Amino acid sequence: MLVVAVALVNAEGEVLVAQRPAGKQHAGLWEFPGGKVEAGETPRAALGRELREELGIEIDAAALSPAAFSESPDASIVLLLYRCRSWRREPRALDAADIRWVAPDMLGAFAMPPADVPLAAALAAER
Repeated sequence: MLVVAVALVNAEGEVLVAQRPAGKQHAGLWEFPGGKVEAGETPRAALGRELREELGIEIDAAALSPAAFSESPDASIVLLLYRCRSWRREPRALDAADIRWVAPDMLGAFAMPPADVPLAAALAAER
């Protein structure tokens, strides 16, 4: 399964992470916002849809740049991470228990699903 996520980067260089809500797989863990690529969607279109649903923001696909990728330990999920530095509207936790802006080198302090861990490490290593 192909999954897309985004590292939204604010003016201070912090990255937005979202906490998975109760009742969902990996509830309580922190992740980069995003979701599954549906049939007939491009990864960038899927990310635009997911960010509208999860955070209430609009992105321009041209503002996305590839950042990293990982796969789940059982290789059933490939996760593509994009970076985005511009969007419209303030992010809100519409489909998350909470959201936080975090310095990339502090991402390791957050419990994350297995496929997100190498992405967080890749962002931290860039600094």
